[in-house]
Amino acid sequence: MRLPIAISAILVASLGLSTPVISQPPIQIAQKPASTNFALEQFKINYRLWKHKKISNYRYEFTRSCFCFPKATEPVIIEVRNGVTTSITYKYAKTPVDRALFEKYNTMPKLFNIIRNAFIQRADNLTVQYNSILGYPTQINIDYDKQRTDDEIFITISNLQQIK
Repeated sequence: MRLPIAISAILVASLGLSTPVISQPPIQIAQKPASTNFALEQFKINYRLWKHKKISNYRYEFTRSCFCFPKATEPVIIEVRNGVTTSITYKYAKTPVDRALFEKYNTMPKLFNIIRNAFIQRADNLTVQYNSILGYPTQINIDYDKQRTDDEIFITISNLQQIK
């Protein structure tokens, strides 16, 4: 009868000894500077990769989610020739768009500038995914200030095709 009680007492005592005396801060907070440095390094690597490929004629699908004019959030096809935007059309309606709605996003260099500016402005949250072969961003999520509402922007770039 004493053996089960003794075993239980030892187990309870050992559990108590493994509990930290001082609570540790969350790992995410401790690693935030490292993750920012990693994200900046990833940006530099992918930007160099994109520039190295020297792709000046291409087409891609662009979608933006933000608190903005509804027509600015519809998926569009952007075509660039010799580094200059030649057309922007709505993906489904196949009609031209108001170019002013997409002026900041209508070439890959401009999309890289959006990311660079988020670093410069020290956005509270910046998440970017890149195409592993060509280096261009495929997903850009930015929250400039966690304390403000409606300043977030979510961008998706897909189906990039090099054109002749």
